[in-house]
Amino acid sequence: MLNRQGVLLVVSGPSGVGKGTVIRELLAAHPEVSRSVSCTTRAPRPGEADGDDYHFISVEEFGRLRSESGFLEWASVHGDLLYGTPREPVLRALARGEDIILEIDYQGARSVRTELGGRAVLVFIAPPSWEALHSRLVGRETEAEADVRRRLNTALAEIAHLDLFEYVVVNDDLACAMGQLEAILLGERNRLGRLDWRGLQAGLLQEAEADRL
Repeated sequence: MLNRQGVLLVVSGPSGVGKGTVIRELLAAHPEVSRSVSCTTRAPRPGEADGDDYHFISVEEFGRLRSESGFLEWASVHGDLLYGTPREPVLRALARGEDIILEIDYQGARSVRTELGGRAVLVFIAPPSWEALHSRLVGRETEAEADVRRRLNTALAEIAHLDLFEYVVVNDDLACAMGQLEAILLGERNRLGRLDWRGLQAGLLQEAEADRL
C-alpha cells in the first residue's frame, strides 16, 4: 500500500444549500474521514452541540487565538460573525495521511488555498435554483425575515466566487450529491502528487529489468 498525504476537502456553499447534510452522509459512509470543527462567535442553533457542530467561543477568545496564529483561516461572515479553523488539528491529520473535511465559506476557502496550495481541494455545493435556496432558508424557520435576507445577500457573493473552486456539486438529490462528493474524495486520494510513488516505480522497473535478463 502506498503512503500518501491526507486529502483536505474544503466544502463551501450558500447557507441553506444542505452542505452539512451532504457532508454527514459522506462521513457516515467513510468513518475513516474526520470533520474539522470550526470556531465561531455566533450562538448555537437549536440542536447544535459545542465541540461537535462548532466550538462556540466569545469574540475575546477568538481574538486571542487569531493573534497567536491559532487559525488556519478565519473570516467575518454575515457582517458581524467570526468563523475560524483551528490550525494544528488539520495539519496533524494531513501529515498522518488522514482525510479531513472542512466546511467554510468562500473567503476561508481562498485563505486555505493560500496557506496549503494544492493540498486543499475546493468543492462548491450549489442549489439547483435560486428559488430552491430561498425556500430552504424560509422553511428552516429558525431565523427572522431580516436574517434570511442577509443570508441570501451573502449567497449572492458566494455564488459570484464559484470560479475559485475546482469542483461543483449541485445538491438537487442528496444521494446523488453525496456520491459526487465521494467520487471527488476517492479520486483525490490517488492523485500522484499525494502518493509516495517513487518507491513503487523503482521496484516495478527493477522487476521489469530482471524479467528481461
